[in-house]
Amino acid sequence: MKRMTKKMFSAGLVTVTAASMLAGCGGGSATDNGKEGGSAAKPFEGKKLTVVTANHPWGEAIKPLIPEFEKETGMKVDVQSYFEDQLTQKLTVQFTSGSATPDVFMYRPLQEGKQFAKNGFVQPLDEYVKKDPNYNFDDFSKSAIGSTTVDGKLTGIPVITEQEILYYRKDLLQQAGIAVPKTIDELVAAVKKLHDPSKEIYGFVARGQQSPLVTQVSSFLYSEGGDFIKDDKATVNTPEAIKAFSTYGSLLKDYGPPGVMNMAWTQAMGIFAQGKAAFYTDASAIYNNATDPSKSKVADKVGFAVFPAGAAGAKPYNITSWGLAMNAKAANKDAAWAFMQWATSKDIVMKTQEKGNTGARASIWNTEEGVKGLPAELVNVIKESSKIGVDHDRPVLINVGEARDIVGGIVLKAMLGEDVKAQAEKANKDLQALIDKEKGK
Repeated sequence: MKRMTKKMFSAGLVTVTAASMLAGCGGGSATDNGKEGGSAAKPFEGKKLTVVTANHPWGEAIKPLIPEFEKETGMKVDVQSYFEDQLTQKLTVQFTSGSATPDVFMYRPLQEGKQFAKNGFVQPLDEYVKKDPNYNFDDFSKSAIGSTTVDGKLTGIPVITEQEILYYRKDLLQQAGIAVPKTIDELVAAVKKLHDPSKEIYGFVARGQQSPLVTQVSSFLYSEGGDFIKDDKATVNTPEAIKAFSTYGSLLKDYGPPGVMNMAWTQAMGIFAQGKAAFYTDASAIYNNATDPSKSKVADKVGFAVFPAGAAGAKPYNITSWGLAMNAKAANKDAAWAFMQWATSKDIVMKTQEKGNTGARASIWNTEEGVKGLPAELVNVIKESSKIGVDHDRPVLINVGEARDIVGGIVLKAMLGEDVKAQAEKANKDLQALIDKEKGK
C-alpha cells in the first residue's frame, strides 16, 4: 500500500481501522478491484460524494489524483467546478434550501466564511482534525488556520495561502545604490528617489480601486499597529490607521502612474510587468505575472522581499484565500472528512504545491520537492511571512463588500489629497453601525 494511503487512512477515521485498510489495499491476495473478502475491505464501498471546486488551479491539480482516492476507499467522487461568483451563488442557494449536497466544497474563508458559519452551513471540524495523529494538524500555518476559524470554531481547512509581499526592480535599486527597504520609511525614501516619470518609471504601484485596495493597505495598517476592528469596535480612525491609510494613499498619489485610482491587481501588476514601476506590493500568489517572460518585460529583474516594517514591525497578511469545508447537512460526514483529510494530507499537498498551488503546511515548504519551480528568494519571503503574518486582509464581517467600500473610501481621500482624518471618523461610524447591525444591536 502506498505511503500516502497508509498515512491517510489510519486509526483516526471513525469507521475504519488500520487493519481493515491494510487488508483491502495491501498485498498480493487482493484482486484488481480490491473486493476479495467482500466489500467491507473498503471503508466507503458504494458511497457517493459530491465535491464542488472553483475554477482554480488547485481544483485542476486535485482532479487527476481523485481516482486513486476512489480506488482505495471504494467511494465515488463527483466533482463539479464553477467560476468564483457562480460558486458563491450556487452554494448559497443550495445551503439556504437545506440541501445535503455538495458534501465538500471550496470557499473563500474571508469572503463567505463568516456568513456561512453564522447561517449554520458549515460543519465545525475541531474534533475531526484531532482523530488521526498522522494528519498532523499542527503542521498548518497558525495564521492560515486563523482565516478559517470563526468565533473560535474551525470551519475549513486551508488549501491555498497568500501573503502580501514587496516586489521590486533589482536593476533599478542596484543602479541607484539603494538597499532593499526593510521599513516603510525606507520604502517611501526609495520610492521618492527612483520616481522618474520622464522615463516612464514610477516609484510605486499598487491597487487603487476603492474595494480592491483594502486587502493591500491591510499590511500597512497592521505594521503600524492598527487593525480594522478590535473587540467588535471599529478602529479605522486611530492614529495608527490614519498613518497607514495616508502613507498608502500618498505613495499612489505622488509616485504612482496615471489612472491608478482605476487599478485592481491586474492593471497594477501590468504596470510593474511592463517595467514602469520600481516597487509594487500585492499578493505572493500572482508572482508568475512578474516573472514569466511571456507576461513580463522585466522577468529577470524582479526581486521579492518581506513586507517592510512599520512602528509595530513587519506584519503582512498571511491568509487562506481558498479552503475546503464540509456541508453541515452532509449525509455521510465521515466520508466527507475522509476526502478532506486525504486532499489536505502532506502527500497530496506536496503534489498540488508542485503544480504551483501554495499550501499551508510548513513541512512542505521545507522540502526540495515542495518549492521546486518557485524562485528561491520568493520561497524565503513566503516562509518568513507565514511566521509573522496576520490571519485576515480585510474587515471580517458578513457584509464584507460594504465594509471594504467604507474603508477604501478613506484611502481614496488620501489619494485625492483631501482630509483623511475627517473621512476616517465618518468611516469609523459607518463601520461600527455595520458591526452593530450584524451583532443585532
